[in-house]
Amino acid sequence: MTWPSVDVNQVNQLQGETSEVERVVLFTGTAKTNTGKTLAVTAQTDFDALLGAADSPLKRDLKAAQANAGQNWWAFVHPLAADAGADAWVNAVLAAQVSCSVEGVVLSDDVSEKSVINQAATLRSTLIAKYGRWVWFALAVQGMQPKEGQGDYLKRLSELQAGIAEKAVQLVPRLWGNEPGVLAGRLCNRAVTIADSPARVKTGALLNTGSDEMPVDGTGAVLELATLRALESQRYSVPMWYPDYDGIYWADGRTLDVEGGDYQSIETLRIADKAARRVRLLAIGKIADRSLNSTPGSIAAHQSLFARPLREMSKAAEINGVTFPGEVKPPQDGDVSIVWKTKKQVEIYIVVRTYEVPLQISISLVLDQSLEASA
Repeated sequence: MTWPSVDVNQVNQLQGETSEVERVVLFTGTAKTNTGKTLAVTAQTDFDALLGAADSPLKRDLKAAQANAGQNWWAFVHPLAADAGADAWVNAVLAAQVSCSVEGVVLSDDVSEKSVINQAATLRSTLIAKYGRWVWFALAVQGMQPKEGQGDYLKRLSELQAGIAEKAVQLVPRLWGNEPGVLAGRLCNRAVTIADSPARVKTGALLNTGSDEMPVDGTGAVLELATLRALESQRYSVPMWYPDYDGIYWADGRTLDVEGGDYQSIETLRIADKAARRVRLLAIGKIADRSLNSTPGSIAAHQSLFARPLREMSKAAEINGVTFPGEVKPPQDGDVSIVWKTKKQVEIYIVVRTYEVPLQISISLVLDQSLEASA
């Protein structure tokens, strides 16, 4: 016999929103006060009170990021003591994971050795393995030194990045002075999506670059556009300008991905990282959930489920007849494939389709010299 009873269960379908880490960056570097602490900062933060009155690259980068990020910017900062060791910034990033989850890390202390770049590459792998956190890095690179011409500078920086392959690391030379902060702020600007290149001109010119004058090298020669183009070809992320067009802009968010790699620009990496974060949370909720199985109905339902982050990222808006695309193209049938390897192991493959980005535009003009009058 069965005893009469009623059970009521509140089922969590995991359909709610997730916290957004995109556009949140951790800054670290040498400062005078609050060393060893992870602190939150906003557009209203007084950095002189937070980091001390003395000037520092870290404070200048934060102010530059604040100026370029626009409304509702916020970030984290972990100041380092002046006598901290070479591994201090790595330990700072790991310690900050207790307090914050961020999209990117900016190291404001200038890099002049390959070892620091390799530390960033290793740290990316460590954060994914330990915390399931996909993080990119922007490392400040030492600018032109006294008596160093632009040719010598190109040679030195070419050697600095040679042989290193890491799609999540950007090298940002200090030519005007505040470039790492400028780039970080531009990437965090909410007027555009994470899929937009920092080269986007409509976002506006760069602010608080560090100098109102054009940079000069160690011989007194003014920085040439050709030098910036050569640095970009060597996988450095640098500003640029257009002749007869006012303002300083960004070239592209170059990473240290290999030639021919899919992630040579930061905007492509950011899309893949965001998708990875969203899909991971869905997958965790499906551990030991037998509704995910090899039946046709289950596979169809879960193909739709795991395509949900892409559908959300693909939402576009139309204003006055102009379409503003989403971060990715809408998923198509077959973009999510579910393959059962064993009764307890399933593999899920997801295709992410990005939009085209017009970084090089060619225009050809054709003359019509016919004698017939136009109608």
